[in-house]
Amino acid sequence: MMTKKTISASRASLILFLCQMITALEVPLDPILLKELSQPPTITQQSPKDYIVDPRENIVIQCEAKGKPPPSFSWTRNGTHFDIDKDARVTVKPNSGTLVINIMNGGKAEAYEGVYQCTARNERGAAISNNIVIRPSRSPLWTKEKVEPKHVREGDPLVLHCSPPVGLPPPIIFWMDNSFQRLPQNERVSQGLNGDLYFSNVKPEDTREDYICYARFNHTQTIQQKQPISVKVFSMDSLNETISANLSDTGFYGAKPLTERRPTLLTPVGSTSNKVELRGNVLLLECIAEGLPTPVIRWIKEGGELPINRTFFENFKKTLKIIEVSEADSGKYKCVARNPLGSTHHTITVTVKAAPYWITAPRNLVLSPGEDGTLICRANGNPKPNISWLTNGVPIAIAPEDPSRKVDGDTIIFSDVQERSSAVYQCNASNEYGYLLANAFVNVLAEPPRILTPANKLYQIIANNPALLDCAFFGSPVPEIEWFKGVKGSILHGDLYVFHDNGTLEIPVAQKDSTGTYTCVARNKLGKVQNEVHLEVKDPTMIIKQPEYKIIQKGGQVSFECTIKHDRTLMPTITWLKDNGELPVDERFIIHKDSLAIMNVTDKDDGTYTCVANTTLDSVSASAVLTVVAATPTPAIIYDRPDPPFDLELTDQLERSIQLSWIPGYDNNSPITNFVIEYEDGMREPGVWHYQTEVHGTQTTVQLKLSPYVNYSFRVIAVNEIGRSQPSEASEQYLTKAAKPDENPSGVQGIGSEPDNLVIIWEPLKGFQSNGPGLQYKVSWRQKDVGDEWTSVIVANVSKYIVSGTPTFVPYEIKVQALNDLGYAPEPAEVIGHSGEDLPMVAPGNVQVHIVNSTLAKVHWDPVPLKTVRGHLQGYRIYYWKVQSLSKRRRRHVEKKILTFSGNKTHGMLPGLEPYSSYKLNVRVVNGKGEGPASPDKLFKTPEGVPSSPSFLKISNPTLDSLTLEWGPPTHPNGVLIAYTLKFQPINSTHELGPLIEIRIPANETSLILSNLNYSTRYKFYFYAQTSVGSGSQITEEAVTIMDEAMASRQVDIATQGWFIGLMCAVALLILILLIVCFIRRNKGGKYPVKEKEDAHADPEIQPMKEDDGTFGEYRSLESDAEDHKPLKKGSRTPSDRTVKKEDSDDSLVDYGEGVNGQFNEDGSFIGQYSGKKEKEPAEGNESSEAPSPVNAMNSFV
Repeated sequence: MMTKKTISASRASLILFLCQMITALEVPLDPILLKELSQPPTITQQSPKDYIVDPRENIVIQCEAKGKPPPSFSWTRNGTHFDIDKDARVTVKPNSGTLVINIMNGGKAEAYEGVYQCTARNERGAAISNNIVIRPSRSPLWTKEKVEPKHVREGDPLVLHCSPPVGLPPPIIFWMDNSFQRLPQNERVSQGLNGDLYFSNVKPEDTREDYICYARFNHTQTIQQKQPISVKVFSMDSLNETISANLSDTGFYGAKPLTERRPTLLTPVGSTSNKVELRGNVLLLECIAEGLPTPVIRWIKEGGELPINRTFFENFKKTLKIIEVSEADSGKYKCVARNPLGSTHHTITVTVKAAPYWITAPRNLVLSPGEDGTLICRANGNPKPNISWLTNGVPIAIAPEDPSRKVDGDTIIFSDVQERSSAVYQCNASNEYGYLLANAFVNVLAEPPRILTPANKLYQIIANNPALLDCAFFGSPVPEIEWFKGVKGSILHGDLYVFHDNGTLEIPVAQKDSTGTYTCVARNKLGKVQNEVHLEVKDPTMIIKQPEYKIIQKGGQVSFECTIKHDRTLMPTITWLKDNGELPVDERFIIHKDSLAIMNVTDKDDGTYTCVANTTLDSVSASAVLTVVAATPTPAIIYDRPDPPFDLELTDQLERSIQLSWIPGYDNNSPITNFVIEYEDGMREPGVWHYQTEVHGTQTTVQLKLSPYVNYSFRVIAVNEIGRSQPSEASEQYLTKAAKPDENPSGVQGIGSEPDNLVIIWEPLKGFQSNGPGLQYKVSWRQKDVGDEWTSVIVANVSKYIVSGTPTFVPYEIKVQALNDLGYAPEPAEVIGHSGEDLPMVAPGNVQVHIVNSTLAKVHWDPVPLKTVRGHLQGYRIYYWKVQSLSKRRRRHVEKKILTFSGNKTHGMLPGLEPYSSYKLNVRVVNGKGEGPASPDKLFKTPEGVPSSPSFLKISNPTLDSLTLEWGPPTHPNGVLIAYTLKFQPINSTHELGPLIEIRIPANETSLILSNLNYSTRYKFYFYAQTSVGSGSQITEEAVTIMDEAMASRQVDIATQGWFIGLMCAVALLILILLIVCFIRRNKGGKYPVKEKEDAHADPEIQPMKEDDGTFGEYRSLESDAEDHKPLKKGSRTPSDRTVKKEDSDDSLVDYGEGVNGQFNEDGSFIGQYSGKKEKEPAEGNESSEAPSPVNAMNSFV
């Protein structure tokens, strides 16, 4: 069975006319045939139907066509013949139908407005172009108007009208200030589709004098500016002050306070409206509402769902955008504007119509006489288009009759066609929204077979290589091709042959028995023709005995052998080369049939000798190195770097390779180990040498790979164990021919910087990679998996191209292909990129909170559908805040905290919560653009915990046997207090602790009189609060009961004795002397003991963080640990107000973590370093009731 396939690219250069396909009868590019065969005209290029031109430039209306003979062109304007010769400003490009209207020298573009149509005609028929409507673009100025300042009361709605001039095409509207900065827009303030600026309600900060509407006319690159609009917003406070100052004598006492109101629609008006859109266009529906608070817009489709993947919300959900609309998108769309006071709605009835679109466009038909065929023209639209036929530009109803054709609606049936049936048919499908026009020719050719390959062509090939035998042909009907071998041979078939569609016979592996005469026969119903070609398969040439490496002493003789075997019909020539060059002209070199002999060898004979055997079909070679050594050793040996190589020569100069040879310099008694070859590009970097390659030290010839479009010079450096030689002299320059690029840019990526664009970036080619002048890039893209055709653009030697108007975050197939003045690089690989991201559309659902303990909660949620993320999913973000403490029952300042969980997580931990509190949270999905909408707020409560220490403990009113205790409740009760516990114990004069007594106090008490105490006794108190969970931190204090009057009098008597007074004076003198000594030591650099005390008991608020865990270190010492259960030492004093500061602090979770405020693992552990801050709380209490009497001082001192 015959095998057919397409010839590979590597064999294409061996065959003529490989592009001819039997399935489409095309005329081959044969000069004789091109003069003989005819073809009706075909429009190949034309201007768009709606052609808006720049009035400042010449008008070029394109019309290009092909045909045989070459077609002539004519034009109509507004339905009548356009006589080009009568208008000096109108010319036609040579060999073309393209019109050029010169308006740059005083002409007016408006004078050439109209509907143009081109006709291309030859003897086989006439093709026509679309109706091309020429209109010059217009960018008129704004009409002069007096813009009155707007005075608005705070909270009222406002519309600033733009009313731009009517341009062609319509302008792009935007609002900016005097500094050319875009005015910020949000849910409250936004621009409508008509360009007006809408305020749902105004605020005092909206006051400004430079609201400016701009209209940009892209076609003429001009921008028009409206007069600035001044807006003054009066706040209620300032308005009332003004009224009270100016109208105090009237009965009007002030403006009404700012009141909230339900929404009403600013646009569209009424409750219903209608909208008609065409199939394939973008449907834009808009609802802008006013109200206070600012309304939120929601869209629904009555009786159906909004189309997935084609629906987008813009302008803060005020605009519904549906792309690529179809008839199925017809229906009623409702926008609902809602705020806390109510809602309003508007229903828009959308009707989708359709301009005509092809179902089956007519295709060119090539027939031979007597054959049948059909032209089919099928289109659809809404309303259904009307199909009409023309022939050679004339309605078929009034065209000359042709008995071979029959019109049946959208089909023309041809039967038994003749050569006179050749014509160009036009199909017009039209309705009220547009039209389609297609040309399709019927070309009737009666051509007997012709073989274009020269007769008796001889093909010679070496065995075991593929053989390709040509049989280029033409005929109508398309001939059938058969091959035969030998004069009376049978038809060839089977796996030994490959029959190509263009007639070529391929023998994949030719053998000696493939030699012979091959006959190609082409036949159709008009005749038969044949052609003979001849194939000769030759034996390959081989070197059966190669020359070998030789070392010879100077003065000796050497012989290299080279024995070959070859096909007896081929006459080989054997050539000997030295260092890839000709042998020296010296009688010492003797060439025999199979060998080379060198007599009386000298140092100059050192080198590489090559035997080359050439035939007309192949060539083989073999080399060997001759090393010449000294006959007698030299006793004194000096080792050094080699001398530089010399006599560099370039041979075998090809487009991509060249052979470089050189003569080594003297090696200075250290054998050369290798040669380094460097190159210089005299075109781009003259004087800069680059590494090319290196070869072994015995080699003096190298084949170098070259890049196109480089002006090469080479130099060689010899290397031995001592070092590198100086570089050789540079070789002659060799400029390689320019070529198409071999490779394409790397690092191709597709990302979006805006929701409606795709930024394609790549690493440009560098240096030699361009391969020629005029480096450019062909950037191609198409939306993935939707069956779109590639869109391409050619850009200069840049590294970025921005595609605008893309859907949000859709995958694109992207490729970037290099090209230069000589052509394109190979087909590039495709990469996948994404257009720009937009904010996510939906919030996570089913948010659940599981309380782990009083300070830790676990949050669960359902992930959002990936298609609603509209970007790369980065994670989920939890906003949470404390609403109130359940124990204090009062609201506090709301401080929202944020935790971010990377990836497609569905749960996360919330650590650091306050016990017995009410919290709210919501969850949002995050992409590269930002956050999506928040889920509904979820309320949860933390259970009770242990309380903090009481805020203060104050002891007052000491008597002989009682003390009064007062305290404050814990700053953080962390639950419902159920009781206080007081423990106390006496301390004797040796600081030993007595028995511990415990008292339980109701939670509603704030003071206690402690009776039945011992007089003149120091007591230590421990006090803490309790909840149902447990006991909190304790607070400690010490106090002393007073002594009785008798002892007090004795002490007074002692204090008045002379000896006691003298003793006190001596003690005071000793203390004074001690202070002086300390002062002197401190001035000399000694460390003051009080400073050491301060160092040992630094303020805990400024202690450094612990190094091991990154948290704040708690201020503690061995002494302080012991002092919680020890009496104070002699001389120690409690604070004078008997108040102990609260030591714990409120660490905000905002001080932890990553992201916006912090980030945690799933289990709540921290990621990153704790960097919390502590806030000092004011101390509370009053002055101590203990009198600083001499008796107390004495007791403390003793």
